[in-house]
Amino acid sequence: MKKSLILMIGFLLINFQNIYAQCAMCRATVENNISDGASQVGAGLNAGILFLMSMPYILIASIAFVVYKKVQQNKLNTSIG
Repeated sequence: MKKSLILMIGFLLINFQNIYAQCAMCRATVENNISDGASQVGAGLNAGILFLMSMPYILIASIAFVVYKKVQQNKLNTSIG
């Protein structure tokens, strides 16, 4: 457990530059919106961020729900028979 945590932190530190580089894309999007004269500069950007942020949570919750139902079904089957 401890070794995997250290490896994960190391991997994130090695790839930090790639993660940081994504900010240039966001900046370019905002600059394009400003040059187009959009009144709400970050509205589309914020909606995209919220969408991308919610997907992993929905996926994890769905998997947890399926596992919970399977465990409950197994408990019911073992107690009956």
